[in-house]
Amino acid sequence: MGTNAPVASRPLRRKWLIPVIGYAVSVASLLWVYWGFDWKTELPKFARAHWGWVAVAVAADLAVYAVQGWRWALLLRAIQPVRWLRSVQAIFIGLLANEVLPLRTGEIVRGYVQALWTRLPFSLVLSSIAVERLFDGLILVAAFYLTGFFVELPGLVRDVSFTLALIVAVAGALLAVAMFHKHHAHAAVKHSRWAEALWHVVEGLHAMGHSRWFYASAAASVAYLALQVLPPYALMRAYGMDLSVGAAAVVLLILRLGTVIPQAPGNVGGFQFFVVLGLMLFGVDKADATTFATIMFLVVTIPLWLGGAVAAALAGVKVKDLQQKAGNSFQQVKRAPQPTGG
Repeated sequence: MGTNAPVASRPLRRKWLIPVIGYAVSVASLLWVYWGFDWKTELPKFARAHWGWVAVAVAADLAVYAVQGWRWALLLRAIQPVRWLRSVQAIFIGLLANEVLPLRTGEIVRGYVQALWTRLPFSLVLSSIAVERLFDGLILVAAFYLTGFFVELPGLVRDVSFTLALIVAVAGALLAVAMFHKHHAHAAVKHSRWAEALWHVVEGLHAMGHSRWFYASAAASVAYLALQVLPPYALMRAYGMDLSVGAAAVVLLILRLGTVIPQAPGNVGGFQFFVVLGLMLFGVDKADATTFATIMFLVVTIPLWLGGAVAAALAGVKVKDLQQKAGNSFQQVKRAPQPTGG
């Protein structure tokens, strides 16, 4: 009995290790950002905004997720028609989960909600989310190397982008195999411990990849990421910062690359750190950059809380319950018997 205790405790330690690291990174980031920050001097700047531009930033941020829902509906249409508004609602529920739960649990939650509403297999919906992230990764990597011709980017961001480029290359290669060589993909995963789950993933990727909606969804990804530049640019205008749309795009790029690795809920800490880092590249004083990062975090986060709360209320669900049910469904996918044929 005593010999089993250390073995049983290992999964528990592994379960908590990654969240602890994420919280530690977030706390360290917050300490760096706010160390020496004079709240008495900087706080009045919050009220000096041009509120019309703030409204534009909020509206643009909400529009980003409407476009994401459109992209997701296009991608899933290869399997069956999916309602755009339902996709948007699932995304907002997932965003709310991300704001209150660590490690971007909301990605699995929104997949579970979509699968529940559409009655699509959970594994297929998760595959669609993976494809979405692959689209995002490809565009971010391309944007990073394009930006590098004009701005000297921080070494930390270069390292993250290089790692992301490797992940995207491997994921793109696996996607290509699943899309064009389904039988080879099935053979490759047949003896894996994840064989049952990977079988469904291959099927889903193959179906999506052979549809014209796949390319429409890829095109929508460009609009999805381009629209994300508008909130920081509108806030720069709201606070009279003499920076261009290009500067806003660079700040967004650094933010997106820097927060690729999941951290604390809502990426608190990492969000502020990378916004400040991006603004300082353009000569913005750290105190002003910290004020802007604080405002930007509130402007893009509070509407997500409200939108997610409304979406969850309309669906009659609780985020904590969805997290548990989504986790259980994910475990069932891995244990499902492997289908034959195909």
